[in-house]
Amino acid sequence: MALTLYVDTARWRAHHKHVQEQFPGLVPVCKGNGYGFGHERLAEEATRLGSDVLAVGTTYEAARIKDWFGGDLLVLTPYRRGEEPVPLPDRVIRSVSSIDGVFGLVGARVVIEVMSSMKRHGVSEQDLPQLHSAIENVRLEGFAIHLPLDRTDGSDAVEEVIGWMDRLRAARLPLHTMFVSHLKAEELQRLQQQFPQTRFRARIGTRLWLGDHDATEYRGAVLDVTRVAKGDRFGYRQQKAASDGYLVVVAGGTSHGVGLEAPKALHGVMPRAKGVARAGLATVNRNLSPFVWGGKQRWFAEPPHMQVSILFVPSDAPEPQVGDELVAHLRHTTTQFDRLVDR
Repeated sequence: MALTLYVDTARWRAHHKHVQEQFPGLVPVCKGNGYGFGHERLAEEATRLGSDVLAVGTTYEAARIKDWFGGDLLVLTPYRRGEEPVPLPDRVIRSVSSIDGVFGLVGARVVIEVMSSMKRHGVSEQDLPQLHSAIENVRLEGFAIHLPLDRTDGSDAVEEVIGWMDRLRAARLPLHTMFVSHLKAEELQRLQQQFPQTRFRARIGTRLWLGDHDATEYRGAVLDVTRVAKGDRFGYRQQKAASDGYLVVVAGGTSHGVGLEAPKALHGVMPRAKGVARAGLATVNRNLSPFVWGGKQRWFAEPPHMQVSILFVPSDAPEPQVGDELVAHLRHTTTQFDRLVDR
């Protein structure tokens, strides 16, 4: 009995091809938990797509993935002097976001990140004069810009990239390749038309692997079902059942990522109101689980355990049976499955 990720493989791969057609020169991204699929599986899918470069999050990820992917590996986390050395092959390309970082990577293949409106990391316009001497002793693979997802100020992503292209060109720096993130297909086309001598390569993870929500589905298997009456005590904390119903033990607990959720940016009155309501219910130990039964998301009977969750299903709903599987609405990037089934 397991928490299973079911993949409609033909549909999933058709989506990959569609994204690849929209973004010529696409660089797939495989970082973290491999977007819920695992590093080995995504390395296999990137190879299937014919990708020559696979982007990873860290040097540690590069060290693991190098045996599964035969092309170049682009490490997205910028190099810092004094970081723990990790043995890596020459086909690994390091991102750099400072002049000092470039000087520290003599002989290495590098991509230089420029500071975008994200304000996360990158070289500044004031750094550009120093780059001429800095890049003499590295193998420059190109520049990169990581853009924000939302533009609440109404600014234009393409104009931001153009601004940097103009600065780099004015500084007489080589502009053969620019790696970009979070651009639409039509925005990428606009840039390519304006700068035909530069190859724009989109680094894409979420849109590529998770863009077709209906291609994947998590399901947790029912391990046990126990009938309870109102007032019966149960669980680690011996709480009382609020009404008649069933305690349903389902595969999927904290070790799988069930009950763990990344913070969300809320926009608008209604989402904020729902967030306040959920927080209020949590203070009285009422937490909605990600598991669905009888067409409804069911409440946790108590906080999820390490490998299973206990749900409360009221008596007016169909009685689950051992071996049934409950659909689970889980976030891929925080979930670890027991098994993956292609179908």
